[in-house]
Amino acid sequence: MAKKQTFGKEAQEKKAAHRRMAKVIVAKKTDSNNYAYKEAIIDEDEVQNFIKENRD
Repeated sequence: MAKKQTFGKEAQEKKAAHRRMAKVIVAKKTDSNNYAYKEAIIDEDEVQNFIKENRD
């Protein structure tokens, strides 16, 4: 039995509801020469911006 396909506005609404997310971990060196990690789950499209903002 085949799945019923949807087209048009309904298909786009379903696609928008399933956002692709990415887990990003950024390491920073602290004053005491240890490393601290910042973890975030963000939209896949925003990964590069997040990394640029949180880089030393």
